[in-house]
Amino acid sequence: MFQPRRQRDEAYDNEKAQALIRAVVIGCACLYLLPQIYGGIAPPEARFVAYLVTGHWVFAVALYGWIARHPGSNTPRRVVTFALDLGGMTYAMAVGGAPFLPLYAIVIRLIVGNGLRYGGTSLKASTAAALVSLAVTTYFNAYWRGNPFLVLTLAAITVLVPTYIYSLLERLRRAYEREQEANLSKSRFLAQASHDLRQPIHAISLFTACLRDAALGREELQMVENIDRSLQSVSRLFKSLLDISTLDSGRVVPRPEPVPINDILDDVWRQNSEAAQLAGTVLRRRACASVVDTDRALLTTMLQNVVNNAIKYAPGRPILIACRRRGGRLAIQVYDRGPGIPAEHQDRVFDEFYQIRRRGDRDVEGVGLGLPIVRRLGALLDLAVTLRSVPGRGTCVTIGDLPLAEAPVPAAARDALDPPATIGGLRVLLVEDDGAVLRATASLLRKWGCRVQAEAGIPAALPEIDLLITDFELGSGVTGTECIAAVRDLAGRALPAVVMSGHDEARVREDLGAPDIPILSKPVRPAELRSVLIAASIRLRPRPVPVA
Repeated sequence: MFQPRRQRDEAYDNEKAQALIRAVVIGCACLYLLPQIYGGIAPPEARFVAYLVTGHWVFAVALYGWIARHPGSNTPRRVVTFALDLGGMTYAMAVGGAPFLPLYAIVIRLIVGNGLRYGGTSLKASTAAALVSLAVTTYFNAYWRGNPFLVLTLAAITVLVPTYIYSLLERLRRAYEREQEANLSKSRFLAQASHDLRQPIHAISLFTACLRDAALGREELQMVENIDRSLQSVSRLFKSLLDISTLDSGRVVPRPEPVPINDILDDVWRQNSEAAQLAGTVLRRRACASVVDTDRALLTTMLQNVVNNAIKYAPGRPILIACRRRGGRLAIQVYDRGPGIPAEHQDRVFDEFYQIRRRGDRDVEGVGLGLPIVRRLGALLDLAVTLRSVPGRGTCVTIGDLPLAEAPVPAAARDALDPPATIGGLRVLLVEDDGAVLRATASLLRKWGCRVQAEAGIPAALPEIDLLITDFELGSGVTGTECIAAVRDLAGRALPAVVMSGHDEARVREDLGAPDIPILSKPVRPAELRSVLIAASIRLRPRPVPVA
């Protein structure tokens, strides 16, 4: 089970942990001091010190309650509490003399605790403050002045222990940086390998679509279908690799908006209907009228991965996508009646590259990245991802904690009397630097009846066109953003455009700076490309003039 980020933050808060330890340690100091005061061991003037420490303990308990009510890092609060802690210990040692000497162990603990929790800078500042405390105590207390070797020993401990801890922290920091760099290198490799391999796969997919429309016999058509099915499997694998590398890079920023949840359910159902049918699975969804405040694309990716996993591991079994309200929030649940997951594997299925494989099991496509992507996107969106499974009965994955929102104002409905859209005769400028992809895309568009001008770069002259389709990276430092701007300048109008890319969609969207330009991730499914062209042709058609 994976909990949302805010629950993890509440589960472990540095300042809250420090406050609890402070209350316990000062409470122990009170138990140590009070018997000495009332037993006559400590000098009479130390009685005020006992009262001071007791008051400090009351402050520590109150501070713990404050942090519990207002968790999170608060640097001014941390500095003030450290100053009070060290000031209290210094006063007690300066007034109390020998019986209060063990309190210096708490000073060492303050130094070490600050260094381990907040890093090298805090460790240095705490060490300097402790040396000042030692000097002040020695100056005002006769016992300390009379034992110079004791003071020297404590000073050496105050310097040597933090120095050693600082060296360990530096080694840990360098090891962490090396690990991070190795992780980023892996992510960059995965992203680049995924992009480079997507190009030929994209071209093969388009050529396959052209073959399907050719006059093939039944046996040849079946072979084409098998090739296309294999390409779809490879495409899903590349998408997982790109998703995980994008998340590793830290470039994914959620863009929440009011989203009708039924739109996402319908989209995921449509995307997986064919795969479910091929697996002999009945994929059902229950309509939900709720609207949630979330990032549409990221939530769709999460649900898509969960449903895809269910289809892979529960072939021939029914799968249901449904929603339910929980405490003023919404949860999406995916149920399957597959073989289930043994209890010892249920926590580990969210680990990267982890797959449950037993001797004699059938091969299942994928490398074990689906649920890890769900987990990481859940953390990014602050959602709870939970899994319940009973071996032999099935599995339920829940994406919960979705905040409800007000329904957006519906857009004006399109005239129901408009004729069905076609793309025959659509004039398309296709710009793609990869020759194989250029030929494959142009061939497919022409089979659909489009009039295509295919270019390997930005054209010098422009005929009359209706739509621009461009790759994002066109070579020589030119991107789809520059291509769209140049073509629109040549056309003298805001020409509709579509971008196809093997890179992270968020990065492409940020570079384009235009939310209305469709972005298709390679390898692009022909049906997906056709639907975008149909939408473009609908916008291009002249509106009928109402007759008075």
